Amino acid sequence: MKKITQITLAALLAAPLALGSLSLPASAASVTSNASTTSNAKIPTVKVPAVYTESAADFAQFLQAKYDIQLPQQTTKGDFIQAVAAITKASNTEAQDQDAEQAPAFTDLKSSDAVYSAATALFHNGVLTSTEVRAQEPLNLYTAVFIAVRAAGFKELADTYPADKTAKALAKAGIKPNRLQGQAAQEVAAAIDTGLIPESLYPALVKGGAASNDAAHILLGRVLISQGNYKNEIGRSNDADIYTKLYAAYRTADLIESPELRKIVDQALREDLITGYNLKDSRFDSNFIDELTLTYGHDSIHHAVQLIGLLRSEGIDADVQFQPKTSAFIYLKEWGEPKETPDYRVTQIENGNYIAYAKEYDIQFEFNNKADKARFNDIVLKYAKKNSNSSSPLIINSWWQPLYYSPTELANYQVISNNKISLDHYYAQSFSLKENAKGIQEGFHTLAPDANISSYNFWVDQPFFNYLNGDSE
Repeated sequence: MKKITQITLAALLAAPLALGSLSLPASAASVTSNASTTSNAKIPTVKVPAVYTESAADFAQFLQAKYDIQLPQQTTKGDFIQAVAAITKASNTEAQDQDAEQAPAFTDLKSSDAVYSAATALFHNGVLTSTEVRAQEPLNLYTAVFIAVRAAGFKELADTYPADKTAKALAKAGIKPNRLQGQAAQEVAAAIDTGLIPESLYPALVKGGAASNDAAHILLGRVLISQGNYKNEIGRSNDADIYTKLYAAYRTADLIESPELRKIVDQALREDLITGYNLKDSRFDSNFIDELTLTYGHDSIHHAVQLIGLLRSEGIDADVQFQPKTSAFIYLKEWGEPKETPDYRVTQIENGNYIAYAKEYDIQFEFNNKADKARFNDIVLKYAKKNSNSSSPLIINSWWQPLYYSPTELANYQVISNNKISLDHYYAQSFSLKENAKGIQEGFHTLAPDANISSYNFWVDQPFFNYLNGDSE
Protein backbone atom coordinates (compact mmCIF):
# COMPACT_ATOMS: atom_id res chain seq x y z
CA MET A 1 0.00 0.00 0.00
CA LYS A 2 1.22 3.48 -0.82
CA LYS A 3 2.58 5.24 2.25
CA ILE A 4 0.32 8.01 3.50
CA THR A 5 1.83 10.53 5.88
CA GLN A 6 -1.42 11.87 7.28
CA ILE A 7 -4.96 10.69 6.81
CA THR A 8 -8.44 11.24 8.13
CA LEU A 9 -11.64 9.55 7.12
CA ALA A 10 -12.58 12.80 5.46
CA ALA A 11 -9.63 12.24 3.17
CA LEU A 12 -10.80 8.68 2.55
CA LEU A 13 -14.21 9.90 1.51
CA ALA A 14 -12.80 12.74 -0.58
CA ALA A 15 -10.76 10.36 -2.77
CA PRO A 16 -11.56 7.12 -4.60
CA LEU A 17 -11.58 4.16 -2.21
CA ALA A 18 -8.14 2.56 -2.09
CA LEU A 19 -7.92 1.30 1.46
CA GLY A 20 -10.66 -1.32 1.59
CA SER A 21 -14.21 -1.05 2.81
CA LEU A 22 -14.97 0.61 6.11
CA SER A 23 -18.21 -0.02 7.95
CA LEU A 24 -18.63 3.56 9.06
CA PRO A 25 -18.64 7.05 7.56
CA ALA A 26 -16.16 8.92 9.52
CA SER A 27 -13.71 11.59 9.15
CA ALA A 28 -13.13 10.95 6.37
CA ALA A 29 -16.79 36.21 -1.77
CA SER A 30 -18.56 38.26 -1.93
CA VAL A 31 -18.49 40.39 -5.14
CA THR A 32 -18.30 44.17 -4.98
CA SER A 33 -19.26 46.53 -7.74
CA ASN A 34 -16.67 48.74 -9.46
CA ALA A 35 -19.31 51.28 -10.35
CA SER A 36 -18.57 54.71 -8.98
CA THR A 37 -21.03 56.60 -6.84
CA THR A 38 -21.83 60.26 -6.70
CA SER A 39 -23.32 62.47 -4.05
CA ASN A 40 -26.51 62.59 -6.11
CA ALA A 41 -26.86 58.82 -6.37
CA LYS A 42 -29.92 57.39 -4.66
CA ILE A 43 -29.30 54.74 -2.05
CA PRO A 44 -31.42 51.70 -2.90
CA THR A 45 -33.89 50.47 -0.34
CA VAL A 46 -32.73 47.22 1.21
CA LYS A 47 -35.46 44.70 1.80
CA VAL A 48 -34.94 42.92 5.11
CA PRO A 49 -35.77 39.21 4.85
CA ALA A 50 -38.84 38.26 6.83
CA VAL A 51 -38.22 36.16 9.92
CA TYR A 52 -39.92 32.79 9.62
CA THR A 53 -42.67 32.29 12.19
CA GLU A 54 -44.10 28.87 12.93
CA SER A 55 -47.70 28.72 11.76
CA ALA A 56 -50.69 26.89 13.17
CA ALA A 57 -50.21 24.30 10.40
CA ASP A 58 -46.56 23.81 11.44
CA PHE A 59 -47.59 23.19 15.03
CA ALA A 60 -50.45 20.92 14.00
CA GLN A 61 -48.07 18.83 11.90
CA PHE A 62 -45.59 18.56 14.76
CA LEU A 63 -48.24 17.66 17.33
CA GLN A 64 -49.58 14.90 15.12
CA ALA A 65 -46.13 13.50 14.26
CA LYS A 66 -44.71 13.59 17.79
CA TYR A 67 -47.73 13.18 20.07
CA ASP A 68 -50.47 11.77 17.83
CA ILE A 69 -52.58 14.81 18.69
CA GLN A 70 -55.26 15.88 16.20
CA LEU A 71 -57.57 18.55 17.50
CA PRO A 72 -61.08 18.60 16.02
CA GLN A 73 -62.22 21.71 14.19
CA GLN A 74 -64.61 22.48 17.05
CA THR A 75 -62.17 22.03 19.92
CA THR A 76 -63.62 21.53 23.38
CA LYS A 77 -61.99 22.44 26.65
CA GLY A 78 -61.56 18.73 27.32
CA ASP A 79 -59.71 18.26 24.02
CA PHE A 80 -57.34 21.07 24.96
CA ILE A 81 -56.77 19.74 28.49
CA GLN A 82 -55.84 16.30 27.14
CA ALA A 83 -53.45 17.84 24.60
CA VAL A 84 -51.77 20.03 27.24
CA ALA A 85 -51.35 17.05 29.56
CA ALA A 86 -49.75 15.05 26.74
CA ILE A 87 -47.22 17.67 25.67
CA THR A 88 -46.24 18.58 29.24
CA LYS A 89 -45.83 14.92 30.16
CA ALA A 90 -48.48 15.12 32.85
CA SER A 91 -49.08 11.41 32.36
CA ASN A 92 -51.85 9.12 33.42
CA THR A 93 -49.39 7.40 35.73
CA GLU A 94 -48.77 10.67 37.54
CA ALA A 95 -52.47 11.08 38.19
CA GLN A 96 -52.90 7.46 39.23
CA ASP A 97 -50.01 7.70 41.69
CA GLN A 98 -51.91 10.27 43.75
CA ASP A 99 -53.60 8.86 46.83
CA ALA A 100 -57.33 8.51 46.49
CA GLU A 101 -57.97 11.17 49.13
CA GLN A 102 -55.71 13.59 47.22
CA ALA A 103 -57.69 13.27 43.98
CA PRO A 104 -59.61 16.46 43.21
CA ALA A 105 -63.32 16.26 43.80
CA PHE A 106 -64.39 17.32 40.32
CA THR A 107 -68.02 18.32 40.31
CA ASP A 108 -68.62 17.40 36.66
CA LEU A 109 -66.13 14.58 35.97
CA LYS A 110 -66.11 10.91 36.84
CA SER A 111 -62.98 8.74 37.00
CA SER A 112 -64.23 6.85 33.94
CA ASP A 113 -64.35 10.00 31.78
CA ALA A 114 -61.70 10.21 29.05
CA VAL A 115 -60.44 13.59 30.26
CA TYR A 116 -60.29 12.63 33.95
CA SER A 117 -56.64 11.52 34.15
CA ALA A 118 -55.38 14.54 32.20
CA ALA A 119 -57.50 16.94 34.27
CA THR A 120 -56.30 15.36 37.52
CA ALA A 121 -52.65 15.66 36.50
CA LEU A 122 -53.06 19.29 35.45
CA PHE A 123 -54.94 20.07 38.65
CA HIS A 124 -52.10 18.72 40.77
CA ASN A 125 -49.62 20.71 38.64
CA GLY A 126 -51.52 23.94 39.25
CA VAL A 127 -52.55 24.30 35.60
CA LEU A 128 -56.22 23.76 36.41
CA THR A 129 -57.46 25.58 39.50
CA SER A 130 -61.17 24.74 39.61
CA THR A 131 -62.95 21.49 40.38
CA GLU A 132 -65.54 22.40 37.75
CA VAL A 133 -63.92 21.44 34.43
CA ARG A 134 -66.70 21.88 31.85
CA ALA A 135 -64.84 19.55 29.51
CA GLN A 136 -67.62 19.33 26.92
CA GLU A 137 -67.94 23.08 26.39
CA PRO A 138 -66.34 24.78 23.36
CA LEU A 139 -62.85 26.00 24.22
CA ASN A 140 -62.93 29.69 25.10
CA LEU A 141 -59.85 31.59 23.90
CA TYR A 142 -59.19 33.26 27.24
CA THR A 143 -59.57 29.95 29.05
CA ALA A 144 -57.04 28.43 26.65
CA VAL A 145 -54.63 31.30 27.38
CA PHE A 146 -54.96 30.84 31.16
CA ILE A 147 -54.21 27.12 30.82
CA ALA A 148 -51.34 27.77 28.42
CA VAL A 149 -49.68 30.39 30.67
CA ARG A 150 -49.53 27.97 33.59
CA ALA A 151 -48.56 24.97 31.45
CA ALA A 152 -45.75 26.99 29.85
CA GLY A 153 -44.33 27.84 33.27
CA PHE A 154 -45.11 31.56 33.34
CA LYS A 155 -47.48 31.66 36.35
CA GLU A 156 -44.93 33.11 38.79
CA LEU A 157 -43.90 35.70 36.22
CA ALA A 158 -47.53 36.71 35.75
CA ASP A 159 -47.93 37.12 39.51
CA THR A 160 -45.23 39.81 39.51
CA TYR A 161 -47.16 42.14 37.18
CA PRO A 162 -48.29 45.41 38.81
CA ALA A 163 -51.37 47.16 37.47
CA ASP A 164 -49.54 49.64 35.22
CA LYS A 165 -47.37 46.98 33.59
CA THR A 166 -50.42 44.78 33.07
CA ALA A 167 -52.36 47.61 31.43
CA LYS A 168 -49.43 48.43 29.15
CA ALA A 169 -49.15 44.82 27.96
CA LEU A 170 -52.89 44.49 27.35
CA ALA A 171 -52.82 47.72 25.34
CA LYS A 172 -50.36 46.12 22.90
CA ALA A 173 -53.11 43.73 21.87
CA GLY A 174 -55.81 46.40 21.88
CA ILE A 175 -57.51 45.01 24.98
CA LYS A 176 -59.34 47.68 26.95
CA PRO A 177 -58.33 48.11 30.62
CA ASN A 178 -61.76 47.11 31.99
CA ARG A 179 -61.92 43.90 29.91
CA LEU A 180 -59.87 41.83 32.39
CA GLN A 181 -59.15 42.18 36.09
CA GLY A 182 -56.82 40.71 38.69
CA GLN A 183 -55.02 37.44 38.02
CA ALA A 184 -56.75 36.97 34.67
CA ALA A 185 -55.37 40.30 33.43
CA GLN A 186 -51.90 39.46 34.76
CA GLU A 187 -51.81 36.10 33.00
CA VAL A 188 -52.92 37.49 29.65
CA ALA A 189 -50.41 40.33 29.99
CA ALA A 190 -47.60 37.87 30.67
CA ALA A 191 -48.70 35.76 27.72
CA ILE A 192 -48.47 38.81 25.46
CA ASP A 193 -45.05 39.95 26.72
CA THR A 194 -43.47 36.48 26.57
CA GLY A 195 -44.73 35.80 23.05
CA LEU A 196 -46.96 32.95 24.16
CA ILE A 197 -49.66 34.92 22.35
CA PRO A 198 -48.33 36.05 18.96
CA GLU A 199 -49.55 39.22 17.27
CA SER A 200 -51.61 37.13 14.88
CA LEU A 201 -53.95 36.28 17.78
CA TYR A 202 -54.44 39.85 19.01
CA PRO A 203 -57.63 40.43 16.95
CA ALA A 204 -59.11 37.20 18.30
CA LEU A 205 -58.32 38.31 21.87
CA VAL A 206 -60.13 41.60 21.29
CA LYS A 207 -63.11 39.74 19.89
CA GLY A 208 -63.13 37.01 22.54
CA GLY A 209 -65.36 33.95 22.38
CA ALA A 210 -64.48 30.46 21.22
CA ALA A 211 -60.90 29.60 20.33
CA SER A 212 -60.40 28.65 16.72
CA ASN A 213 -58.64 25.43 15.77
CA ASP A 214 -55.64 27.50 14.65
CA ALA A 215 -55.51 29.41 17.93
CA ALA A 216 -55.53 26.18 19.93
CA HIS A 217 -52.66 24.76 17.85
CA ILE A 218 -50.65 27.97 18.17
CA LEU A 219 -51.01 28.03 21.94
CA LEU A 220 -50.01 24.37 22.22
CA GLY A 221 -47.01 25.01 19.99
CA ARG A 222 -45.95 28.04 22.03
CA VAL A 223 -46.20 25.94 25.21
CA LEU A 224 -43.85 23.41 23.64
CA ILE A 225 -41.42 26.18 22.70
CA SER A 226 -41.56 27.75 26.16
CA GLN A 227 -40.68 24.42 27.75
CA GLY A 228 -37.90 23.63 25.28
CA ASN A 229 -39.80 20.69 23.79
CA TYR A 230 -40.22 21.92 20.23
CA LYS A 231 -37.61 21.68 17.49
CA ASN A 232 -33.97 22.07 18.52
CA GLU A 233 -32.27 24.09 15.79
CA ILE A 234 -29.81 26.88 15.12
CA GLY A 235 -32.10 28.49 12.55
CA ARG A 236 -33.40 28.17 9.03
CA SER A 237 -31.37 28.02 5.84
CA ASN A 238 -32.90 31.29 4.58
CA ASP A 239 -32.18 33.22 7.80
CA ALA A 240 -29.96 36.26 7.29
CA ASP A 241 -27.69 35.15 10.15
CA ILE A 242 -27.60 31.40 9.48
CA TYR A 243 -23.92 31.44 8.44
CA THR A 244 -22.93 33.27 11.62
CA LYS A 245 -24.80 30.72 13.69
CA LEU A 246 -23.25 27.85 11.75
CA TYR A 247 -19.71 29.14 12.28
CA ALA A 248 -20.42 29.76 15.96
CA ALA A 249 -21.71 26.22 16.42
CA TYR A 250 -18.67 24.75 14.68
CA ARG A 251 -16.09 26.88 16.50
CA THR A 252 -17.48 26.02 19.91
CA ALA A 253 -17.62 22.28 19.20
CA ASP A 254 -14.73 20.22 20.54
CA LEU A 255 -13.79 16.58 20.27
CA ILE A 256 -16.39 14.72 22.32
CA GLU A 257 -15.04 13.16 25.50
CA SER A 258 -16.96 10.28 27.03
CA PRO A 259 -14.23 8.10 28.59
CA GLU A 260 -16.44 5.23 29.74
CA LEU A 261 -18.27 4.95 26.43
CA ARG A 262 -15.12 5.47 24.36
CA LYS A 263 -13.39 2.66 26.27
CA ILE A 264 -16.10 0.24 25.11
CA VAL A 265 -16.12 1.19 21.44
CA ASP A 266 -12.32 1.53 21.29
CA GLN A 267 -12.16 -2.08 22.41
CA ALA A 268 -14.58 -2.94 19.61
CA LEU A 269 -12.07 -1.32 17.21
CA ARG A 270 -9.19 -3.33 18.70
CA GLU A 271 -11.13 -6.56 18.21
CA ASP A 272 -12.08 -5.67 14.61
CA LEU A 273 -15.74 -5.83 15.54
CA ILE A 274 -16.11 -2.47 13.76
CA THR A 275 -13.73 -0.38 11.65
CA GLY A 276 -14.93 2.98 12.97
CA TYR A 277 -17.58 4.78 14.95
CA ASN A 278 -19.06 8.22 15.67
CA LEU A 279 -19.48 9.81 19.08
CA LYS A 280 -22.43 12.18 19.47
CA ASP A 281 -24.39 13.94 22.19
CA SER A 282 -28.16 13.45 22.36
CA ARG A 283 -28.59 16.98 23.75
CA PHE A 284 -28.09 18.19 20.19
CA ASP A 285 -30.91 16.01 18.82
CA SER A 286 -33.11 18.11 16.56
CA ASN A 287 -36.54 16.69 17.46
CA PHE A 288 -37.48 17.23 13.81
CA ILE A 289 -40.31 15.38 12.07
CA ASP A 290 -38.86 12.14 10.69
CA GLU A 291 -40.61 12.12 7.34
CA LEU A 292 -39.21 15.58 6.51
CA THR A 293 -35.70 15.10 7.93
CA LEU A 294 -32.31 14.31 6.39
CA THR A 295 -28.95 14.11 8.19
CA TYR A 296 -25.80 15.19 6.30
CA GLY A 297 -22.33 14.39 7.62
CA HIS A 298 -19.03 16.12 6.82
CA ASP A 299 -15.93 17.66 8.42
CA SER A 300 -15.49 20.99 6.58
CA ILE A 301 -17.35 24.02 7.88
CA HIS A 302 -16.76 25.76 4.54
CA HIS A 303 -18.57 22.88 2.84
CA ALA A 304 -21.51 23.30 5.24
CA VAL A 305 -21.79 27.01 4.49
CA GLN A 306 -21.73 26.42 0.76
CA LEU A 307 -24.22 23.55 1.08
CA ILE A 308 -26.73 25.84 2.76
CA GLY A 309 -26.03 28.49 0.14
CA LEU A 310 -26.64 25.83 -2.50
CA LEU A 311 -30.02 24.97 -1.00
CA ARG A 312 -30.98 28.64 -0.95
CA SER A 313 -29.96 29.01 -4.58
CA GLU A 314 -32.21 26.06 -5.43
CA GLY A 315 -35.19 27.63 -3.69
CA ILE A 316 -35.16 25.33 -0.67
CA ASP A 317 -35.71 26.64 2.85
CA ALA A 318 -35.31 24.24 5.75
CA ASP A 319 -34.82 24.08 9.50
CA VAL A 320 -31.14 23.56 10.34
CA GLN A 321 -29.60 21.85 13.36
CA PHE A 322 -25.84 21.50 13.86
CA GLN A 323 -24.68 18.39 15.73
CA PRO A 324 -21.04 18.03 16.85
CA LYS A 325 -19.57 14.64 16.04
CA THR A 326 -16.26 12.89 16.72
CA SER A 327 -15.26 10.13 14.31
CA ALA A 328 -12.90 7.38 15.42
CA PHE A 329 -11.07 4.85 13.26
CA ILE A 330 -7.89 2.76 13.09
CA TYR A 331 -4.83 4.65 11.82
CA LEU A 332 -2.24 2.16 10.57
CA LYS A 333 1.37 2.65 11.68
CA GLU A 334 2.64 2.23 8.10
CA TRP A 335 0.84 5.43 7.16
CA GLY A 336 3.52 7.38 9.02
CA GLU A 337 3.65 9.41 12.20
CA PRO A 338 0.25 11.09 12.74
CA LYS A 339 0.22 14.84 13.31
CA GLU A 340 -2.10 15.91 16.09
CA THR A 341 -4.10 19.13 16.21
CA PRO A 342 -6.84 20.32 18.61
CA ASP A 343 -9.36 18.75 16.20
CA TYR A 344 -7.41 15.55 15.50
CA ARG A 345 -5.99 13.30 18.21
CA VAL A 346 -4.55 9.79 18.27
CA THR A 347 -3.97 7.08 20.87
CA GLN A 348 -1.45 4.33 20.13
CA ILE A 349 -2.62 0.77 20.78
CA GLU A 350 -0.83 -2.50 21.51
CA ASN A 351 -0.03 -3.53 17.92
CA GLY A 352 1.61 -0.20 17.08
CA ASN A 353 -1.41 1.19 15.21
CA TYR A 354 -3.40 4.14 16.47
CA ILE A 355 -6.99 5.00 17.14
CA ALA A 356 -7.60 8.42 15.58
CA TYR A 357 -10.29 10.84 16.73
CA ALA A 358 -11.36 13.58 14.30
CA LYS A 359 -13.77 16.48 14.68
CA GLU A 360 -16.73 16.32 12.32
CA TYR A 361 -20.39 17.31 12.35
CA ASP A 362 -23.83 16.28 11.22
CA ILE A 363 -26.31 18.83 9.94
CA GLN A 364 -29.95 17.86 10.18
CA PHE A 365 -32.39 19.48 7.79
CA GLU A 366 -36.14 19.49 8.19
CA PHE A 367 -37.62 20.43 4.83
CA ASN A 368 -40.92 22.19 4.32
CA ASN A 369 -42.32 19.25 2.38
CA LYS A 370 -41.47 15.78 1.08
CA ALA A 371 -40.80 17.11 -2.42
CA ASP A 372 -37.94 19.32 -1.19
CA LYS A 373 -36.53 16.41 0.78
CA ALA A 374 -36.60 14.24 -2.34
CA ARG A 375 -34.90 16.99 -4.41
CA PHE A 376 -31.94 17.09 -2.03
CA ASN A 377 -30.47 13.92 -3.54
CA ASP A 378 -30.42 15.31 -7.08
CA ILE A 379 -28.91 18.59 -5.88
CA VAL A 380 -26.06 16.87 -4.04
CA LEU A 381 -25.32 14.46 -6.88
CA LYS A 382 -25.10 17.38 -9.30
CA TYR A 383 -23.22 19.94 -7.21
CA ALA A 384 -21.59 18.21 -4.20
CA LYS A 385 -20.31 14.81 -5.32
CA LYS A 386 -17.03 14.05 -7.06
CA ASN A 387 -17.15 11.82 -10.14
CA SER A 388 -14.25 10.45 -12.15
CA ASN A 389 -16.05 11.03 -15.46
CA SER A 390 -17.14 14.60 -14.80
CA SER A 391 -15.40 17.96 -14.66
CA SER A 392 -18.45 19.98 -13.58
CA PRO A 393 -17.82 22.60 -10.87
CA LEU A 394 -18.68 21.46 -7.34
CA ILE A 395 -19.01 23.18 -3.98
CA ILE A 396 -15.86 23.20 -1.87
CA ASN A 397 -14.49 19.99 -0.30
CA SER A 398 -17.02 17.71 -1.98
CA TRP A 399 -16.56 13.99 -1.34
CA TRP A 400 -16.57 11.02 -3.68
CA GLN A 401 -19.03 9.31 -1.35
CA PRO A 402 -21.11 12.01 0.39
CA LEU A 403 -23.07 10.84 3.39
CA TYR A 404 -26.72 11.75 4.01
CA TYR A 405 -29.54 9.63 5.30
CA SER A 406 -33.20 9.52 6.24
CA PRO A 407 -35.07 7.79 9.10
CA THR A 408 -37.92 7.10 6.66
CA GLU A 409 -37.98 5.43 3.26
CA LEU A 410 -36.91 7.40 0.18
CA ALA A 411 -36.74 6.49 -3.49
CA ASN A 412 -33.19 5.87 -4.78
CA TYR A 413 -31.82 5.40 -1.24
CA GLN A 414 -30.57 2.09 0.15
CA VAL A 415 -31.20 0.48 3.55
CA ILE A 416 -28.29 0.01 5.98
CA SER A 417 -28.07 -0.39 9.76
CA ASN A 418 -27.03 1.83 12.62
CA ASN A 419 -25.53 -0.04 15.56
CA LYS A 420 -25.80 2.20 18.60
CA ILE A 421 -24.60 2.08 22.19
CA SER A 422 -25.59 4.77 24.71
CA LEU A 423 -24.38 5.90 28.13
CA ASP A 424 -26.07 8.90 29.73
CA HIS A 425 -26.60 11.50 26.99
CA TYR A 426 -23.65 10.34 24.87
CA TYR A 427 -23.87 7.64 22.25
CA ALA A 428 -21.59 5.86 19.80
CA GLN A 429 -22.86 4.63 16.47
CA SER A 430 -21.33 2.46 13.77
CA PHE A 431 -22.96 2.15 10.36
CA SER A 432 -22.89 -1.22 8.63
CA LEU A 433 -24.55 -3.32 5.97
CA LYS A 434 -27.72 -4.95 7.27
CA GLU A 435 -26.23 -8.43 7.24
CA ASN A 436 -23.46 -7.34 9.62
CA ALA A 437 -25.68 -5.65 12.19
CA LYS A 438 -26.51 -8.70 14.30
CA GLY A 439 -22.87 -9.62 14.87
CA ILE A 440 -21.96 -6.05 15.83
CA GLN A 441 -24.86 -5.80 18.25
CA GLU A 442 -23.92 -9.11 19.89
CA GLY A 443 -20.33 -7.92 20.17
CA PHE A 444 -21.45 -4.72 21.89
CA HIS A 445 -23.50 -6.76 24.37
CA THR A 446 -20.44 -8.86 25.16
CA LEU A 447 -18.29 -5.79 25.77
CA ALA A 448 -20.94 -3.87 27.75
CA PRO A 449 -23.80 -6.09 28.94
CA ASP A 450 -25.38 -3.30 31.00
CA ALA A 451 -25.27 -0.59 28.33
CA ASN A 452 -28.22 0.59 26.27
CA ILE A 453 -27.63 -1.09 22.90
CA SER A 454 -29.83 -0.94 19.84
CA SER A 455 -29.74 -1.51 16.10
CA TYR A 456 -32.12 -0.13 13.51
CA ASN A 457 -32.34 0.33 9.76
CA PHE A 458 -32.42 3.62 7.89
CA TRP A 459 -32.07 4.89 4.31
CA VAL A 460 -28.74 6.18 2.99
CA ASP A 461 -27.68 7.75 -0.31
CA GLN A 462 -26.51 5.39 -3.06
CA PRO A 463 -22.85 6.60 -3.21
CA PHE A 464 -22.32 5.90 0.47
CA PHE A 465 -24.02 2.52 0.14
CA ASN A 466 -21.57 1.78 -2.67
CA TYR A 467 -18.76 2.86 -0.36
CA LEU A 468 -19.81 0.34 2.28
CA ASN A 469 -19.68 -2.32 -0.42
CA GLY A 470 -16.13 -1.35 -1.41
CA ASP A 471 -16.91 0.69 -4.52
CA SER A 472 -14.90 3.86 -5.16
CA GLU A 473 -17.90 5.91 -6.33
